[in-house]
Amino acid sequence: MTVPNPAMRERYLADTIATAPPAKLLVMLYDRLVLDLTRAEDALRSGDRTGASGHLIHAQDIVLELRTSLKLDEWEGANGLAQIYTFVLTELIHANMNGDIKRVSDCRGLIEPLRESWREAAMSVMAPVAAATP
Repeated sequence: MTVPNPAMRERYLADTIATAPPAKLLVMLYDRLVLDLTRAEDALRSGDRTGASGHLIHAQDIVLELRTSLKLDEWEGANGLAQIYTFVLTELIHANMNGDIKRVSDCRGLIEPLRESWREAAMSVMAPVAAATP
């Protein structure tokens, strides 16, 4: 089995992100956020605060991106979602400062149902497009 060239893998990932429709990109962000939170929990359980911190900082970056890209005037539920993002961001900062695995777990518990809702919404938006493609 050949090992993929790291530069080629990076280019593939960059191209995938650059060409992804917005709905798929949103789901990809949520998937990575959940992965970061899971990895942070695992790192905290094993006593690796430095590793956990890296995952938590990346998770904070994702939440901040989700929050700043939210168009508050285009959807009536946007303000509530913005409040959730703000809460999660604050909790992740405190979790990182204190090595608090419960806060990380609680944040993942809030994010996972949102991810599933966005995944369902993305599939319903992308399904008609896929069906129309010959």
